[in-house]
Amino acid sequence: MSLPEIVSREQWRAAREELLVREKEATRARDALNAERRRLPMVEVEREYLFEGGDGKSALADLFQRRLQLVVYHFMFAPEWDAGCRSCSGFLDQVGHLAHLKARGTTFAAVSRAPYTKILPFKARMGWTVPWYSSYGNDFNRDFEATLTHEGELVDRPGISCFLRDGDRVFHTYSTFARGLDGLGSTTSFLDLTALGRQEEWEEPPGRASALGAPAGSDRVRYHDEYGD
Repeated sequence: MSLPEIVSREQWRAAREELLVREKEATRARDALNAERRRLPMVEVEREYLFEGGDGKSALADLFQRRLQLVVYHFMFAPEWDAGCRSCSGFLDQVGHLAHLKARGTTFAAVSRAPYTKILPFKARMGWTVPWYSSYGNDFNRDFEATLTHEGELVDRPGISCFLRDGDRVFHTYSTFARGLDGLGSTTSFLDLTALGRQEEWEEPPGRASALGAPAGSDRVRYHDEYGD
């Protein structure tokens, strides 16, 4: 097994400080990229989709649970499978407490093509409480490119799609797949994919921080059991 070189504490500190310069450059580059993502245009979702979940049948707008934004995880679970994708399960295992997303007006949910009668026992087995819906029988996955046709067969791929609600109108703002999911799972990583971002004053473009009436900066973070609706 190849291990790092052994050096003195002084040598390590010098190497660490050199790397820190590059890490800060990467952070600034990431902030700039996130700002460009927030500047993307959006497309109104005019097609109607019907999902099945714990509360029965739901339209896409219902998945927001009355919040402004919706982050959908395209969980690979084909109708003919008896269990969900192992890699997708690993991803869902690492998702943090959803109260912090909700406090920023953002709902997270998983959507799969499998019937809900298959999703429900698998969700119970995994011990997840995240909202999970079945798109069985509709074209949601194909329309948002989480399901592709390859050599005449439907092939799923993991991904994230973000939506924004303005009254009764729903807009698609962003999607990413495969390696685009690397590093996701935390509250801030999901918010960075959305049109409203983290809703902090320093973010560009300006005007998104007041989406919930006041900036949602770090001083507004609470213990997850202290947030109100």
